[in-house]
Amino acid sequence: MLLDRDPAHAFMPYPAIPVPHASSGPLSGLTFAAKDLFDVAGYPTSAGSPHMLAMSGTKTRTAPTVQRLLDSGARLVGKTITDELAFSMSGKNAHFGAPVNGGAPDRIPGGSSSGSASAVSNGLCDFALGTDTGGSVRAPANHCGLFGIRPTHGRVSLEGCHDLAPSFDTCGYFTRDGATFARVGEVLLGKDPQPLQPSPRVLLARDAFALLHKEVREALAPALRQAEGVLGQPEQTEAAPDGFTALYWAMRYIQSREAWTVDGPMIERYHPPLGPGVADRFEFSRAVTDAQVAEAQVIRAAFRKRFGALLADDAVLILPTMPDIAPLLSESDEALNDYRNNALNLLCLSVLSGLPQVSIPLASRSGAPLGLSLMGPAGSDMSLVALAHRIADSASE
Repeated sequence: MLLDRDPAHAFMPYPAIPVPHASSGPLSGLTFAAKDLFDVAGYPTSAGSPHMLAMSGTKTRTAPTVQRLLDSGARLVGKTITDELAFSMSGKNAHFGAPVNGGAPDRIPGGSSSGSASAVSNGLCDFALGTDTGGSVRAPANHCGLFGIRPTHGRVSLEGCHDLAPSFDTCGYFTRDGATFARVGEVLLGKDPQPLQPSPRVLLARDAFALLHKEVREALAPALRQAEGVLGQPEQTEAAPDGFTALYWAMRYIQSREAWTVDGPMIERYHPPLGPGVADRFEFSRAVTDAQVAEAQVIRAAFRKRFGALLADDAVLILPTMPDIAPLLSESDEALNDYRNNALNLLCLSVLSGLPQVSIPLASRSGAPLGLSLMGPAGSDMSLVALAHRIADSASE
């Protein structure tokens, strides 16, 4: 860590090894952090696991995505805590602790990009890299009151980054404000291959909002009106006309099989102590059958085709980011797991389709942040970032 202090417990306590960066560039003057899944020369990579940290050694090469930011003038200030092996969304790492949620300190930060969201929400850096496999950028963005993006699958390189489920893994980032969100996006995402038109078709996922409790829908209502003020009146649609249950299980089975393929051999050989929830998910992953995966792949393929046709190349879909504000830190592991399972019904749409999603910090409930999301066609990432910036800034107009 290259900061003098870390009051949010967001960073891994590594010795301060300076990381060279360009003296000028489009991100000059900005500081950033990288989730401790990304390799950075001079540092180890723990992936949130003491065992992986012990095996890591000091890396000699920096992940290309991190290097791109350094070459653009941004200054790296440290590597941030991640949930263990990135296989959690609570932000509570049994080995390294829970980073502080800067938007609601008595609540979980969300994970697995917990430290990155904590560092940005507590003002310790201007932006931070995270990864999103099943929701690990979108959930912390919602919980900590940040802008966050899960890009189109494959849009941003994950070379030099520890995998969880490669067919779902993406590299996203967090910022506190829309201007920085757009500025970083121009470097990390680049130009859209097919930008959205200035006035895209606007859809609202009626069935996604129907999953929310009444008080959450009411809390999001002003944010929805703010978005409509920029985008126009949406047409209501069903994101999952056959229901969310099959999509939920398809996501879980595929993610679990891939996670076991990535980390299972290490777990079976070394039997590292895994934290609550993480151990359960790997036990579930070990037991997933070929038949379950095959059926899940069929469901994913059909959903990608139908959902892609719904958005085509010209539509934006409005939906809630998460089912509610962040749970309290004092909630039981069982309650946190229930919340996670409910959240996956919303989060699976972007995961299974491979399409981009941005979360915008537009609302709050009980004094805690609450996000509203936009999804768009494949490759519309920067268009969504620009729309998120416009919508957020419209409050002051």
